[in-house]
Order: sequence, then C-alpha cells, then structure tokens
Amino acid sequence: MTPKQYCQQKTAASGSSFYYSFMFLPKHKREAITALYAFCREVDDVVDECTELKVAQVKLAWWKEEIQNIYKGKPIHPVTKALQPFVQSFHLSEEHFIEIIDGMEMDLNFNRYEDFKQLQLYCYRVASVVGILSAQIFGFHNRKTLKFAHDLGLAFQLTNIIRDVGEDARRNRIYIPLDELARFGVTEEDILRSRESDAVKKLLEFQIERAESYYDRALNELPAEDRKSQRVGLIMAAIYRTLLREIKADGAEKVLNSRTSLGTLRKLSLAFNTWLRNL
Repeated sequence: MTPKQYCQQKTAASGSSFYYSFMFLPKHKREAITALYAFCREVDDVVDECTELKVAQVKLAWWKEEIQNIYKGKPIHPVTKALQPFVQSFHLSEEHFIEIIDGMEMDLNFNRYEDFKQLQLYCYRVASVVGILSAQIFGFHNRKTLKFAHDLGLAFQLTNIIRDVGEDARRNRIYIPLDELARFGVTEEDILRSRESDAVKKLLEFQIERAESYYDRALNELPAEDRKSQRVGLIMAAIYRTLLREIKADGAEKVLNSRTSLGTLRKLSLAFNTWLRNL
C-alpha cells in the first residue's frame, strides 16, 4: 500500500462528513487535504485508543519528532510521507502541526474545562489550526480568509462537542464549560448520568447558539474573491450547520442518549448544492 492509498483508506474509514467535500477538489489538492486529515485521525486515535497515559504521551512525542522529520526530508510514517510533498508547495508550517498535537495532549491532561476561554484554546489547537492549514491547501488571495478558516474550525469543533455530549460523558469527559453548567443549574452528574431535563436542554441550546454565532462570523469574514477557492470549507459548513440544526430540532437534550447524524444522500446533496451555488 502506498502512502497515498494509506491516507485515502484512513480518511474513508473515518466516515467523517469532511470526506464528502474532498471529492470536489482537483487531484493534487485532494491528495494534500486527505493526507492532512489522515494525520489528524492518527494523532486523535492515539488519545482515543491508548488506555495508558504514559503510552499515549510517548506516542504523541513520537509524532512531534515525525513532524520534524517531514521538514528534514526524512519522514518514516505513510502519512508523513504523503504529507511531505505538500508542506512546501502549500506553505504549511511545522508549528501548526505541532499545535494540533498539543491539542491532542490536552485531552490527556484535561477531561473538564472550567470556562469557555480554556475550551477555546483546545478548540483552536484541534480545529482552528486544521482549518487554517486546509484554507492554505484550498488557496486564497485575501489573508482575511484565514480568519474565516479559524472561526469556521471553531464552529465545527463546537458542533462536534454538542453532538458527542453523551458519548464523551460515557468516557468521563465533559467539554461544556463547568461555569456554564453551573449557570444553568446543571451538575456534572446530570451529564454523566444522561439525565434529560429542561435545564440541560437550555444549556445545550445555549451551546448551539454560540456555535451558530461562529458560523455567522466565519461566513461574514470570507472575502468574495476567495469564495470559489474555499468552496470545500463552505460545503463542510453546510453539512455541519445542518447537523447542528437537526440536533436542536430533535430536542437538544437528546444528545445525552443518542447521536444525531445525517445520511449519506443528504450529505451528498448538501455538498453538491453548495458547490453549485459557489461556482
């Protein structure tokens, strides 16, 4: 299996909504974004699959060294081999890859966030940085597009957090800021024991409103001259924002006990229609 095939398999196997947007890209950009996404999956899997803290720390430290190997011209892993041709052509910085790994390390050290400021740093590292790297691959003329990518990445991560509240709770993780739980009269135990209530519904609707505000902010920041080149980001936004609205329509508190998702045909329809609207 070639490095490109490895990345393609890794990305397709994830079942992510992002996969449906990649198919609209020209070959070289599709290969670059697929390699980037495969890298994100690899380091995320370290946190999700390693049950021993020290083992996970060692593996993430290895990935930091492997990122350095890309820029030294001697990558070892199939993902970094696939990434290497693109870091120079798309001006992808070593520091951004390290920041993504730093974000994964936060998952090893924190399973609660005291306030939104602390959560925002996590979201920046694991999502906004990925958004910035993606925008560089898609191409842009106006640097304001990087702000669009930053805020869109944050919106995506907030959507993920809302969708996965119940799933994360079953792993003893609460990403909703603790001061906001207190403000709405919700306890950690309510989340961990999946207690649906009016207070939980209001708490989650507040999270949804904030995520919506970041979608609005991002879309307003995208310069007109870069809408065409950033169509893949717009496709992702259409799919993720539709998911967010489905969660609210179904009853936000339901995420404690079930996982809302969009079907393949709906994702493809959203992707195709968004692409056509931004030709």
